[in-house]
Amino acid sequence: MDAINQVRTLLLAAWLGVALYFSAVVAPSAFGALRSFGLVNANEIAGTIVTRTLAVVNLSGVVLGLFVLITAFAARNAYKRTTFILQIVLPLVVAVATGVGEWVIAAKMRGLRAAMHGQIDQVPLTDPNRIAFAALHGYSVAALSVAMIAALLFVLLMIFAHRKATPRFTQ
Repeated sequence: MDAINQVRTLLLAAWLGVALYFSAVVAPSAFGALRSFGLVNANEIAGTIVTRTLAVVNLSGVVLGLFVLITAFAARNAYKRTTFILQIVLPLVVAVATGVGEWVIAAKMRGLRAAMHGQIDQVPLTDPNRIAFAALHGYSVAALSVAMIAALLFVLLMIFAHRKATPRFTQ
């Protein structure tokens, strides 16, 4: 039973690391590097890279969130009721937030990019599609942030729950 919980915690911690790396390194680096070349379509290229990478982060968040949720029932009796409920709620939040991020928000963003007929860099900032795109970008960041916070809380919950259950040696 303990091995299952360690695997569950490790998987969600690994996903959190990937999501954090994507947010703090991959996305800013893609935009920064391409803009440094002075390309006319730097944002379009960087956006394509980030969109494809974010899809992997989101889809893996859905899969891992659901896996961790389903496997919580294998350890149901090992934890107090509150801890068990949190083991259900937190991975569900990860799965839902990343699912909404990919299949609702990112899908609308892809539709808006296609509706702009061309490179987003050439579309005026006052264009309604570009304004909607920017708003959706904010929602995308928020959805991933919510998923990351839920994953962090889950990892911390499992660490503290394990410490409480592990006997300590006293001298």
